[in-house]
Amino acid sequence: MNQTPDKAQQARLAKTSEGLAARVEELIAPMLESMDYDIVRIQLGGGRRIVLQIMAERKDEAAMTVEDCASISRAVAAVLDVEDPITDAYELEVSSPGLDRPLTRLADFNRFAGFEAKVETSMSLDGRRRFSGRLVGVDGENVKLMVEGDEVVLPFEDIAKAKLVLTDELIAAHQVAR
Repeated sequence: MNQTPDKAQQARLAKTSEGLAARVEELIAPMLESMDYDIVRIQLGGGRRIVLQIMAERKDEAAMTVEDCASISRAVAAVLDVEDPITDAYELEVSSPGLDRPLTRLADFNRFAGFEAKVETSMSLDGRRRFSGRLVGVDGENVKLMVEGDEVVLPFEDIAKAKLVLTDELIAAHQVAR
């Protein structure tokens, strides 16, 4: 049974950022929403220089363009200049998720059902934390994955990270969609 969560649940059933990056997301999410973009992931990292990475996609699921990234970058920079949540100097990077994209929202597991994915859990399930297989979809707040002929059910809250695997099938589907 594939159930799609409503808007309120979607916000709760996403793992797009944490820590200071989550604060940045709180500041920019309403603006990006109004621009018809969804946040896929926000990360802060880097060595000597902090890098704020914002991965976004278009709500209409069309391919992201350089113009889309530039538009997001300008809008985000304006908000962050005013709010100033990052006290140190940083570089802003805006990108699309790409084909082998991270799966950060419960809805992603339904959207990409049928494709190969790698999933890592924070808790061990039957002695495993890493799973590779074909996405089946979601059931409530659980992700279903076909692994070595067996359906595995993973609680979304226990998923630490997940991403699509770049396969010929994924590339072909992307080319058809374009």
